Amino acid sequence: MDLHFYKYQGTGNDFVIIDNRESVFKNNTKLIKKICDRRFGVGADGLILLEHSRLDVCDFKMVYFNADGNESTMCGNGGRCIVAFAKKINVIETETTFEAVDGMHKASINEGLVNLKMVDVPTVNLSRNASFLDTGSPHHVAFVDDVYDFDVFTQGRRIRNLPNYEAIKGTNVNFIQVKDNVVHVRTYERGVEDETFSCGTGVTAAAITAKMSHKIEEFPVKVTTKGGDLEVSFEIDGLNAAKNIWLKGPATFVFEGKFYD
Repeated sequence: MDLHFYKYQGTGNDFVIIDNRESVFKNNTKLIKKICDRRFGVGADGLILLEHSRLDVCDFKMVYFNADGNESTMCGNGGRCIVAFAKKINVIETETTFEAVDGMHKASINEGLVNLKMVDVPTVNLSRNASFLDTGSPHHVAFVDDVYDFDVFTQGRRIRNLPNYEAIKGTNVNFIQVKDNVVHVRTYERGVEDETFSCGTGVTAAAITAKMSHKIEEFPVKVTTKGGDLEVSFEIDGLNAAKNIWLKGPATFVFEGKFYD
């Protein structure tokens, strides 16, 4: 198979994107895993299909697969990258509404920066040192003393597989530290089963947790990941919810090519 693909990255979170409006790509777990393999394939944290949406109000549909080949929940950085891709291939101009697994998303793009509206978070389960919330994907968020001297892989894998997360097939895990009004985040992603350079839904979860834990005051919340900087704005809704959530940051075209299988 001769498969035309595009490679994008958003703060180091990288994706293979395919224009699938003509249904040229059929879902194939083994093939997706092979494409995302960093030694034997293109290499990516996930694969995204841009497809036609059946909703009249949407410009396109986003279908996201983790690097393990399985279709997954919402990916925030992937959502920003597919908006940049849709602009590149003239599906949209500067504003869009698109369909994803967790519903409809609005977004705008200006000079390479994509501002993406995330789903509302109805419940933030806060405890003294950690929280759990669903920002389109499930996230465990824990405060640590030194986020840059922390075993993210070992501890992330342990928490990801805790028995209380079995019902949702495991959780993403974020370790955060607030310094100088900036939230520093490192994320272990399920489906990738490793630390990634950035995670959009994780950054969103971290910003909301830091704000609701009274660790940060400024809006929008500035967030730093291993792959770069992002901003999150939102409204606190009552005691333990958030709405009107926006994730803003760069989405960059890397290269395009053909994959032969």
